[in-house]
Amino acid sequence: MKMTVDFEECLKDSPRFRAALEEVEGDVTELELKLDKLVKLCIAMIDTGKAFCAANNQFMNGIRDLAQYSSKDVLVENSLMKFSETLQEMTNYHTILFDQTQRSIKAQLQTFVKEDIRKFKDAKKQFEKVSEEKENALVKNAQVQRNKQHEVEEATNILTATRKCFRHIALDYVLQMNVLQSKRRSEILKSMLSFMYAHLTFFHQGYDLFSELGPYMKDLGAQLDRLAVDAAKEKRDMEQKHSTIQQKDFSSDDTKLEYNVDAANGIVMEGYLFKRASNAFKTWNRRWFSIQNNQLVYQKKFKDNPTVVVEDLRLCTVKHCEDIERRFCFEVVSPTKSCMLQADSEKLRQAWIKAVQTSIATAYREKGDESEKQEKKSFPSAGSLEPGSESKEKLLKGESALQRVQCIAGNASCCDCGLADPRWASINLGITLCIECSGIHRSLGVHFSKVRSLTLDTWEPELLKLMCELGNDVINRIYEAKVEKMGVKKPQPSSQRQEKEAYIRAKYVERKFVARHLASVPLPEDGASAVPQHQEEKRHSSSERSPQADKHGATSPKVRSNDSGIQQSADDSREHLASTISANSLYEPEGEKQEASVLCDSKQLPPGLQLYRAAYKKNLPDMAEALAHGAEVNWVNIAENKSTPLIQAVLGGSLVTCEFLLQNGANVNHRDVKGRGPLHHATVLGHTGQVCLFLKRGANQHATDEEGKDPLSIAVDAANADIVTLLRLAKMNEEMRESEGLCGQPGDEIYQDIFRDFSQMASNNPEKLNRFQQSDSQKS
Repeated sequence: MKMTVDFEECLKDSPRFRAALEEVEGDVTELELKLDKLVKLCIAMIDTGKAFCAANNQFMNGIRDLAQYSSKDVLVENSLMKFSETLQEMTNYHTILFDQTQRSIKAQLQTFVKEDIRKFKDAKKQFEKVSEEKENALVKNAQVQRNKQHEVEEATNILTATRKCFRHIALDYVLQMNVLQSKRRSEILKSMLSFMYAHLTFFHQGYDLFSELGPYMKDLGAQLDRLAVDAAKEKRDMEQKHSTIQQKDFSSDDTKLEYNVDAANGIVMEGYLFKRASNAFKTWNRRWFSIQNNQLVYQKKFKDNPTVVVEDLRLCTVKHCEDIERRFCFEVVSPTKSCMLQADSEKLRQAWIKAVQTSIATAYREKGDESEKQEKKSFPSAGSLEPGSESKEKLLKGESALQRVQCIAGNASCCDCGLADPRWASINLGITLCIECSGIHRSLGVHFSKVRSLTLDTWEPELLKLMCELGNDVINRIYEAKVEKMGVKKPQPSSQRQEKEAYIRAKYVERKFVARHLASVPLPEDGASAVPQHQEEKRHSSSERSPQADKHGATSPKVRSNDSGIQQSADDSREHLASTISANSLYEPEGEKQEASVLCDSKQLPPGLQLYRAAYKKNLPDMAEALAHGAEVNWVNIAENKSTPLIQAVLGGSLVTCEFLLQNGANVNHRDVKGRGPLHHATVLGHTGQVCLFLKRGANQHATDEEGKDPLSIAVDAANADIVTLLRLAKMNEEMRESEGLCGQPGDEIYQDIFRDFSQMASNNPEKLNRFQQSDSQKS
């Protein structure tokens, strides 16, 4: 409302004038507050709009990436590119709209506040000052006595001058006041009209843009209708073929038996065969074999480089093998080595033998020049082939880690709010998280959750395997077991951060939703495991009969276990021993093993004992459940030499299990009653990957057991060159740091590279770390 002050009343300086001034001044103050608030809201809207445009640009980039990925499908590529261009134009229009908003609302109103209202305030200060001077002059003039003529004249002159000054300044103040009241209407309406015109232009541009796109969208809709009809027809055809094939009799079906020496692709024959390894345990592995370019090669996976078994079939012979227990075996013998293979049936064995014999005969008939050309085109030698080296490099990249982890059940969305495509992970919990939930997890502290980026950070192979062993579905079955029963609503991606934070704290810190069903069976007073006394007696008596238990209380270094797969010995006694190593490295009869297994699988075990048992059995979900129920990660089993879950993980032979316990705070230097820590046990058992892991985590390599032996002396006695190398390198690196003082480097690049290579080998190619053991076995 416009407030006008009369100039005549200004000259009178009446109470009516003062009241009008007070009313106008209050109105201007309130106007200033309203305008400041509107400008701040405009700034917040513009900032949010810019963030919206930035998110839109990222979305456009995603559409363009999808279009490039679909380059083989012209319809999809063209449609996505056209849509992304249109949406990009709309984003540009949004940007222009926000720029115009900034000019029309923010800049214009801020100018009005800073200039016009400030002038009003300056005029107000001058008016108040001269008004006070006038009042003082009036009081002084009234107080002068009539007999003091000199003072009377002086007071009268001051009053006259002050009145004159007051009138001028008061008139200027009233003028400024009236001008402000008149101008504010035009300024406010002008800025809002400019803002509305900007919106009008924005929507007109969007309408024109989509009007041009309309016919194309209509044609695309018609094409999609036809595609749906074609897809339905193809589905019916495939269902009919499926039904026809399903009606066939597969009882006597066998793999393709034909071989073709003159095949266009050069592959004479291919198929699955079992291959006996050359290690001490003579394990059998199923591989995809093929005869091509006068060579016998095999692959574990399609993308792996072929491993050459025989480089030139002309130097080989093939024969049946009936002197071993396995059926359908045959042997390919070359001057330098032999390869034992097993087919799935007798027909397949005969087919492979004929294919090899025919390939040998064909190779002899070929001319020398042609043979040389074939050799140049053939596969590289077995010594240069390193299966897994390519995959090892891919695992070091963030995007490969993202793809591998998101393939696990439930990992394609955030574990706590369900947002799709999470790019963060909690490595000690084994879950994937969105960026907002990852920030909340960081605020919990590393003792609850250790957050790492799936795209920005480097991932060690054992950490990737840990993530793949667990996953969102496994962890949520543990930590959200009672969510539905308690009627708690799980946060959605659109939920407020406070709601997500409260839920995550209740889930992981307070563990409100974990089903409390453990620890119903009390432990004995000494904290021992719940193994019956008669079983313990049998175990100790049987250990006296075990010929393989060594003086360290562990199995011989010739018995190894790792994450890579199955281990078998060359004879029945070694195979039986390797499969029956207990938590204390003692032999257990089958009956006792079943009884202990039933007890270990029971959900009534106390949390600490459940973690202890699950660590040996390499069962990460059970370990995560035990920790959720309050298990102490460094729980000590007094009845079993004060062993901890980490020591059990070493005895179980799992590198991933050790990594999981260390990520959850396990003490790498805890020692059992015999003075052996995890590093001692890993050295005794020859677990090179675990030794490397413990050294990286600060294990004390100088600690000695009750016999006065440190890990290095144990490795030297076992003639394990890999572990000796690692321990000596770690010792040298420690001495280098001590010599450099407090500012010393954590290790030179060569030291770090060697440890990284050993870690990669232990995770991806653990069989390579058996080479010294195999040579010792062959010599013996």
